[in-house]
Parts: sequence; C-alpha cells; structure tokens
Amino acid sequence: MNKSDLDRIAREYHTNAAVPDKHIEDLCQRYCGDWIGRALGPARRVLELGYGEGVITRMLIDAGRHVTLVEGSGLLHEAFVKEFGGRATAVHALFEEYSPAAPFDAVIASHVLEHVDDPVALLRRMRDWLAPDGRLVVVVPNKESLHRQLAVQMGLQPALDTLGARDRLVGHQRVYSHATLAQDLRAGGFKVTEATGFFLKPLPNSMMLGYSPELLAAMNQISPQLPMELLANICVVAARTD
Repeated sequence: MNKSDLDRIAREYHTNAAVPDKHIEDLCQRYCGDWIGRALGPARRVLELGYGEGVITRMLIDAGRHVTLVEGSGLLHEAFVKEFGGRATAVHALFEEYSPAAPFDAVIASHVLEHVDDPVALLRRMRDWLAPDGRLVVVVPNKESLHRQLAVQMGLQPALDTLGARDRLVGHQRVYSHATLAQDLRAGGFKVTEATGFFLKPLPNSMMLGYSPELLAAMNQISPQLPMELLANICVVAARTD
C-alpha cells in the first residue's frame, strides 16, 4: 500500500457519500469505541493509526486524550485537520515511515493490520513506539464470523478467508482468526492480555441495508453474550514482551 492506493480507497469509500453501508460500519465503530476507551485505561498520550471516518478519533479527543494520528492518505489527513484543527496532532505518513520522538502510553490499530503489506513488520515497529508498560489495542475483521461461515456453507465463497468485493473496495489484504492474530502479535513482540469480539453479523452489509437502527444496535449490544469466535470483529489488548 502506498499513498496513492490510500487516496484511491479514500475517494472510493471513506469520502464517498454514495456508499450505502456506512451507517452499519459507523455504528460498529461507535460501539467498539466504547470498549477501546475502557481498554485504554489511564493512558493519556495515545497514538491512533488511520483516520477512516474519524469515529474513534472523535471519541478519544472528546474523552480528553492527547491524540496523535498517523494517516497515509492526503485526503483523510486533510479531513482530520479540517475536523479537529489544533485539538490533536496529525502526521501525514505511511505507518511504515513513521518514527515518534517519544513513546506513547497506548497505540490503537483499529482495522489496520488487515490492510498493510507486512503486519508482523509493522507490529515490530509499534512495539518500539510504546512505553514499556504501554498498551496496544487492535481491531481486525474475523474470518470465522457467522456471515462468512454461512457463505462457505452455502457455497458462495470457497473458504472463510476468501476476500470479497467489499474487502477489495476497502483495501483488505487478509482477514484474521483469534489464533492467527495472536500468532502475528507474538511474532511482533506482543502477548494478548484481553480478547473479545463485536457485532453479530449474519449476512453481508449489502443484505442488511434495510435493517432498523434498533436491530443493528442490538446486533452490537448482544456481543458479550455470544461466543467471540462467531462475531464480525476481533478486538484485543496486547502488551510488549520485554
């Protein structure tokens, strides 16, 4: 992924008002953002990787965190500056290019590892960005999500980790299971200290566009009552292995 690729994804998805399923994803982001806020604990200096629609960024800033955002897309960097101005620090750089002047209390990689060329190499860089007792918060799509299992059962895709049209639209290069995410984290110098999942997703977004806001909210809210292996998003907290 280079900056041109990221700008293309920003034009086709993040800044494209014609994309019909944004409300589904934004609701998931807000629900997951509540968990991220709790997972961060007392961390004040927080590094966030990637802007997206700014849902998590807004929640962090409104909670009084000191946020530094790294964003490789010039279009999304501009959107961040326009929205938040001097309320946080924005760095226009690829994650693979970034080097902070001082370590952070926490790093948030929400929907990042599925996009990058070499997730383990990036995790090794993230390890150096964190204070020794810092927290890494990671969110990735779950290949074992109920909707993917149903698709395989029905013969609509050959394997759980098959990437579909929406994956390609948003720039996914892979999807994870809890086991493969833990494996990449170990290789990157981290150990998982907390794991959970969010969003009971029975169908692709394109087949849920008519679902009511109340139903979509319930599909997020029910997450703690269900096996995390079946939910659409994997969320973990990890610590450095020093």
